[in-house]
Amino acid sequence: MTLATEVKKLTESKPFYAVAGVGDYAVEKLRELPQQLAQLQTRRFELARELPEKAREYAGKAEGIAKEFPEKARGYADQLTLKATEVYEDFATRGRKVVSKASGEAALELEEVSEAAEPPVAEPVTPVKKTRTTKAKA
Repeated sequence: MTLATEVKKLTESKPFYAVAGVGDYAVEKLRELPQQLAQLQTRRFELARELPEKAREYAGKAEGIAKEFPEKARGYADQLTLKATEVYEDFATRGRKVVSKASGEAALELEEVSEAAEPPVAEPVTPVKKTRTTKAKA
């Protein structure tokens, strides 16, 4: 198979779109990161004061969770499978949008470049009819 066929086959697959969607999602979340860091920095002293109390509270909850864990783990595994399928589909849909937008923009750019690269169209030349001239006798 040719390289073009392989690329086309790849770009028409759901995993390709899912990866594109994950990449787009990652970029979106990375753009939000500076704002989130700024918020955490303003709350760091408040969080440090609350930490010992929260640690005791969570330690008590952890004991109860540990006792119920085996039973709940099965339910969570089933829910996780459903959620993973849903997230995969969402990323594939998101990726299709990103790829279609990018390929549409690329197609427009290619069209503009090809139009700029085209030589000017020459005007059609009309053939000149040759007429026979007779020699004049002197």
